[in-house]
Amino acid sequence: MTAAFALSTSAGEKPPSTPAPSDPHKFLEDVLGDKSLDWVKARNKECISALGDPTATERYRRILAILDSKDKIPSVRQIGDGYLYNFWQDEKHVQGIWRKTTLDSYRSNELEWTTVLDLDALPPPTTGTASTWVWHGSSLLEEGPGGKWDRALISLSPGGSDADITREMDLVTEKFVDPEDGGFALLEAAKTSVDYRSRDEVLVGTDFEGDGSSLTDSGYPRVIKSWKRGTPLADAVTVFEGEKADIAAHQWAYHDRGGTVHEFRIRSITFYTSKYWYRPLTLDGLASTTADIEEVPFEPVPIPEDAEISTFGNEATINLRTDWQPPGSDITYKAGALITAPMEEVMKNNWSNVMVLFEPTQTCSLQGTTKTKDCIVLSVLEDVRTALVIWKSEGSGTWTIVPSPDDSVPVGEDVSVTNVNRDSAHDNSVFLWRDGYLKPDALELVPDVGSGLLKGEPLKSKPAMFDATGLCVDQHFCESKDGTKVPYFVMRKENLVFDGSNPTLLDAYGGFEISMLPGYSAGVGAGWLEQGGVKVIANIRGGGEYGPKWHQAALKEKRYKCYEDMEAVAQDLIDRKITCPSKLACIGGSNGGLMVGNLITRPLASRLFGSAVCQVPLLDMKVYSHLLAGASWMAEYGDPDKPEEWAFLRKHSPYHILRHDNLGIPEEGAASKVQVENADWKCPKVLFTTSTRDDRVHPGHARKMVRSLIGEALAMGKAETVYYWENVEGGHGGAADNKQRAHMWALTYEFLAQMLELKS
Repeated sequence: MTAAFALSTSAGEKPPSTPAPSDPHKFLEDVLGDKSLDWVKARNKECISALGDPTATERYRRILAILDSKDKIPSVRQIGDGYLYNFWQDEKHVQGIWRKTTLDSYRSNELEWTTVLDLDALPPPTTGTASTWVWHGSSLLEEGPGGKWDRALISLSPGGSDADITREMDLVTEKFVDPEDGGFALLEAAKTSVDYRSRDEVLVGTDFEGDGSSLTDSGYPRVIKSWKRGTPLADAVTVFEGEKADIAAHQWAYHDRGGTVHEFRIRSITFYTSKYWYRPLTLDGLASTTADIEEVPFEPVPIPEDAEISTFGNEATINLRTDWQPPGSDITYKAGALITAPMEEVMKNNWSNVMVLFEPTQTCSLQGTTKTKDCIVLSVLEDVRTALVIWKSEGSGTWTIVPSPDDSVPVGEDVSVTNVNRDSAHDNSVFLWRDGYLKPDALELVPDVGSGLLKGEPLKSKPAMFDATGLCVDQHFCESKDGTKVPYFVMRKENLVFDGSNPTLLDAYGGFEISMLPGYSAGVGAGWLEQGGVKVIANIRGGGEYGPKWHQAALKEKRYKCYEDMEAVAQDLIDRKITCPSKLACIGGSNGGLMVGNLITRPLASRLFGSAVCQVPLLDMKVYSHLLAGASWMAEYGDPDKPEEWAFLRKHSPYHILRHDNLGIPEEGAASKVQVENADWKCPKVLFTTSTRDDRVHPGHARKMVRSLIGEALAMGKAETVYYWENVEGGHGGAADNKQRAHMWALTYEFLAQMLELKS
């Protein structure tokens, strides 16, 4: 962006005199304010004018064709003993359809689908800027053995926001059940949790009064009520309340193996700590007694607050996030371990019959579990390569290992399992999925995982959607500043010339214990790899690739560790002569957007990267906890309202580093004369993207950062190229349908191609 686009209100102005004013860009936090939206429209126009209309490009056509392709493998789940259901979007079904088919049809090459719900046929939403519905899924009525599986609660979001509405559907007639006929309906969009407890009762948490008083500071349900069929929501009875400072409260009951019935309550205190309460129920009791009059008392579950508990029949399964020695035990179980014990004994704080199903090592972590009728399948990572481990329950707390292939998948590939049935206790069948960065998805049906994974029936395979001929995947390790070994993957041409001239895109996330695992992305292939670009995925600290300790190594005051990891990977790519700073870009969204914000403002990182793409980011760490869902992330980043935590948060708040450390603009209440800490800093060329409808990460973060870069940094000669694109729909994902997704990614790759001089 040239100086002609600088804001006239701030371009060329000197830092103000004492006292420093409040944030001059704060008006952009008014999401739907006229002044804010006028600013957004102007920036969008400038972006398209400079980069070109992405919908007129071959990239857009390729990416949209990929997203709409009927050659994609439709992911299905069975409901009861009947149909397999799938949600699908393409050029004819822009908002999408929920549809069903039989297993025999799914096995064939000519699938026959029956549409259950067509979102495009629904009257459009009337919420804010939203004009389309986004599918948020379904919650089923489970009634235990002999259940009908004939009802579902359907959640739809206006424009892609986290807030949604809920309607009850009869899966036999395939029609919504009208509230006048006793159907459950929540028609005001809100962040809601709602689940069946029995046929005529749901447990619901929402913004009951419409004033936020029944929500937490994070904007999620705090009050849970028992709502009976045929009664108004106003008559629902409160059964559980969390605290205002909690992230959320929840209560749910469910049927388990062997006719057991469980009911839990949970206060999610922080993102990683919770308090659980539990009571055992009976089949008849759950069906006949509502939650508000059930006499069986809840008792606290005696596990660490950072542990997670679920059940497998009468057994409890517990995931640990820190080392733990239970009361009366001489054994310490490691952080990242998975243990089981009889639920009845757990509630008595008796840990004499614990069995360890997984114990981590320095290089091996548990990524997830899939439960079937008799088995638990563990997804295990060894240096970011997946292997599957199967445990089979023999009853009475006895578990045995099922023989399975010993080898992990090849570098750059992945394998996973999902239940065939929405009821995990229905049988032992699973879908086995295989894919990789360069390997299209393939799907097998394993009828009995308890007999091993080698007897799978090939069902579907996706054809190649980009030309991977001559491409390869490498895995490298580099040392971060403190000596920690950091892995990363490189997708490149086999005959790549190592002369430092290759346009390279470095992607990472580094937060919330989320792992960046290999997967087939045809959009990356068509938009970047085919044209000679190099794509890098870095498994930096803050993620979950090596378990809880890998994540905890970059929490709060240690946040800078994940940015040092990115600097180490970037330097290693340069040292290997894969690329050079002017040809290297970083990209990240959400927490990854915070990472990019730090990389473009840190003194070292800003010299390592020539360009950057910052997607749906949080950037102003002083106010993030007061915007939308921000309060729920304080366990990850820290509390800016506590002086001792703001002291370290300030060091990785990109908005403050930019304006105060790099540009010398005084902070509020500070003296007017400020010494610039990073006098040599200059911003890499950068594109910011976000969504007006994002009600998780406030779009004000990106708006304010861009207004400062354009109106302050650019005027001082500290920024050269700054573009901004805000989609009026899309929620935190940035797009609500395939056309919007194709638009966003075509724009992104066009920016990168121009900045890094990628020649197609």
